[in-house]
Amino acid sequence: MKTTLVDTGPLVAFLNRRDRHHQWAVDTMANLRPPLLTCEAVLSEAIYLVRAIPHGGDAVMELLERGMVRGVFRLEEEATAVRRLLKKYGDVPMDLADACLVRMTEVYADPLVVTVDTDFRDVYRRHGRALIPTTMPGGATKTARKGRGPTA
Repeated sequence: MKTTLVDTGPLVAFLNRRDRHHQWAVDTMANLRPPLLTCEAVLSEAIYLVRAIPHGGDAVMELLERGMVRGVFRLEEEATAVRRLLKKYGDVPMDLADACLVRMTEVYADPLVVTVDTDFRDVYRRHGRALIPTTMPGGATKTARKGRGPTA
């Protein structure tokens, strides 16, 4: 059974009816089995990005309280590995939420990342070389940087 990890973009799109990926996020979330695992950096980004939506931050917290999303990643325990990823992908640039999610793909045996960020498909790798299994909307181009891989 796959472990489903969720990034910021799908959470924001799910809660924001004006987001271009809203319908994709609603349809995708309806077909996923909770809980969706994530990290606190993703939750922090999501709360920040939905701040203009009435009760946006509250809606993110409700996803946690209802058990749809679980913040299970312990940055303190994974700091060395996350730091390594941030250095490796420093030219992309990789943010903390992405580094935590990539690390989570290394910790869980059969991960699936739900994202709108094409870097998870085109740039980032788990365990250095393995593709990261993703679910994303067709044509998402949040940070497409074809040909700009990590520095070793």
